[in-house]
Amino acid sequence: MATTHVKRAFKYRFYPTDAQAAELSRTFGCVRKVYNMALQARTEAWTLRRERVNYNATSAMLTGWKKTEELAYLCEVSSVPLQQALRHLQGAFSNFWQKRAKYPTFKSRKKSRRSAEYTTSGFRYRDGRLTLAKMDQPLDIVWSRPLPEGASPSTVTVSQDAAGRWFVSMLCDDRPAMPGAVNAAVGVDAGITSLVTLSTGEKITNPRHERQDRERLAKAQRDLSRKAEGDGANRAKARLKVGRVYARIADRRRDFLHKLTTRLVRENQTIVIEDLTVRNMLGNRRLSRAVSDASWTEMRSMLEYKADWVRHEALSDRMEVEDLRRGAVAAAP
Repeated sequence: MATTHVKRAFKYRFYPTDAQAAELSRTFGCVRKVYNMALQARTEAWTLRRERVNYNATSAMLTGWKKTEELAYLCEVSSVPLQQALRHLQGAFSNFWQKRAKYPTFKSRKKSRRSAEYTTSGFRYRDGRLTLAKMDQPLDIVWSRPLPEGASPSTVTVSQDAAGRWFVSMLCDDRPAMPGAVNAAVGVDAGITSLVTLSTGEKITNPRHERQDRERLAKAQRDLSRKAEGDGANRAKARLKVGRVYARIADRRRDFLHKLTTRLVRENQTIVIEDLTVRNMLGNRRLSRAVSDASWTEMRSMLEYKADWVRHEALSDRMEVEDLRRGAVAAAP
């Protein structure tokens, strides 16, 4: 039987040992260093010689960098995340050339996402235990939900958010078990007071998660602003408190949007949503905060990929029925 699968990421929280945390922190730093050096090399090559440097050229550069005394520490971490950083840079330039994104920017130690991506040669996954390259012990993962039966990760991304929490995301082939939608259609009108107004007349109130935690966030930000730049430890603690408040807001918002979009996809065959130019609306100083909190772009993205899951599921079912029909015809005397 024919089966349609999609690539799906399963994200879990984990608790590293001190040695694992130190190894991952070093890896994050090396990934950032390699990305920035490759970006600088490609920028200089184009600015000075009008020469386009591709992934293969930067990969050769990386080999040379590792042989220098100054950058010998790059050899101490797994080479897989470093190569992946170069591939991500190549993707960023491709998006720029095709006018889908702006010119790539350098990664900041304080502001950029701390992450590292491992392909199959950089990790071992056996019996529900994930061990990364350069590590002796598997990660202590909280399995909040199982991976698809028989699934094996093709890539693993380890990250640490601004609140200091550690996450691992595993990309697997999956056939999402989204129930078939009924034969109904709905129009979705996004707003601020009501997050969405449906064509059925139903209005779903905007929870305004950022407003609920605004006082707590303001206090944490005031505490951070009082810490001097040279006060490393105390400033880091204050920055972590701000990150935790932001993480709480983002988690609650994401949970609400997941529940809302899953319900809409389950209950409707066709969903029509207005096309909003969010970037222009963010230019309005009076509305920008409320628009950001509503997170219309994230809601639309969730609706799109969940609807795509249902489409794949329906397509797979039709293909299986067709295979059964053909088999029955072939077996007929």
